[in-house]
Amino acid sequence: MQVSVENTSALERRMSITVPAERIETQVNKRLQQTAQKAKIAGFRPGKVPMSVIRQRYEADARQEAVGDVIQASFYEAIVEQKLNPAGAPSVEPKVLEKGKDLEFVATFEVFPEFTVAGFESIAVERLSADVADADLDKMLEILRKQNVRFEVADRAAQNEDQLNIDFVGKVDGEVFAGGSAKGTQLVLGSGRMIPGFEEGLVGAKAGEERVLNLTFPENYQNLDLANKAAEFTVTVNTVSEPKLPELTEEFFAQFGIKESGIDGFRTEVRKNMERELRQAIKSKVKNQVMDGLLAANPIEVPKALLSNEVDRLRVQAVQQFGGNIKPDQLPAELFEEQAKRRVVLGLVVAEVVKQYDLKPDETRVRELIQEMASAYQEPEQVVSWYYKNDQQLNEVRSVVLEEQVVDTVLQKASVTDKSVSYEEAVKPVEAPQAD
Repeated sequence: MQVSVENTSALERRMSITVPAERIETQVNKRLQQTAQKAKIAGFRPGKVPMSVIRQRYEADARQEAVGDVIQASFYEAIVEQKLNPAGAPSVEPKVLEKGKDLEFVATFEVFPEFTVAGFESIAVERLSADVADADLDKMLEILRKQNVRFEVADRAAQNEDQLNIDFVGKVDGEVFAGGSAKGTQLVLGSGRMIPGFEEGLVGAKAGEERVLNLTFPENYQNLDLANKAAEFTVTVNTVSEPKLPELTEEFFAQFGIKESGIDGFRTEVRKNMERELRQAIKSKVKNQVMDGLLAANPIEVPKALLSNEVDRLRVQAVQQFGGNIKPDQLPAELFEEQAKRRVVLGLVVAEVVKQYDLKPDETRVRELIQEMASAYQEPEQVVSWYYKNDQQLNEVRSVVLEEQVVDTVLQKASVTDKSVSYEEAVKPVEAPQAD
């Protein structure tokens, strides 16, 4: 087998391969002999059909199969021989396929970029530290009460935070549209569940009242068929109910699996959850800064095949999340290219850090992480046992730990500044940068 490789760009390779005709014929004859053993042809007993007849009937198909298999096998032999690492499937262009002649074909493909991760010293990280104060705990208890609010029918006009039971019919261009009508829907005013103007238009309404709302769907509405279109909603208010916050009683605590320990026990459990959330938030913010730093310090070219695959994954995720009558491939690729490139580059850079520093998941940290996740459940030991009985879930935790070890490796050389902040500031999500 003869192989030559041409670099057509930084990552693209054009590989010409010549395979001796004898190898093709050997594969063709092998397939014909297998066919002869089981072929059923009128006038001949199974296994007794003359090879000339077998060849006449089946050689074309056997040759096509043989050529396909030899192209695939010889391509992989060639990349091993040339020490190439393809980033995707090759595009194959046959050059010579004639019987009796050497097989010649050209395979064009991209390879993974070869680089050394550097620039750890240029990465600046602000590492937050915070405590859960009593005031933070009190505020969280109020949030939990609001999350478990109950509603009682009120004989008055609707206000924000009231729950309305409504029937409504939505029309666009005078026609009822799919998903735009419902009966007996419970809606809390101010929840932001409906499009802008819908909930505001029902403030002041009373039970039995009908209101017509003329609204416009947002430009970025999840159902693209309705985005930016004017709509008319006819809404009938069936009932108006006002919110009633639950008292901090044993019955309330029991909803969270906490029994017979009173308010002090409940506060202790809530504090534990807040401290767990705090640790995760701080860790996540440090990790994001490290990853941003690695991206800035290691600009690399991305294989188009990897970028395309990641864009496709993001398209599928978008359709699953937002729905609508649309298929993933109908979403413009450019909507996802920036995010896809970030993911692909980070994946390559993190993998290279793991390789350069010979990192392997620390099994002690793996168990500690599983135990911390399990501590949020009523039967933590059962959760720990479940993880260790499920290889896929266990490997996902190992991947998380390995990423944490990559972060730790970078932090050893990065410029790290510690900053004390409040609990709220520490757990507050980082705002995405605004587009220009």
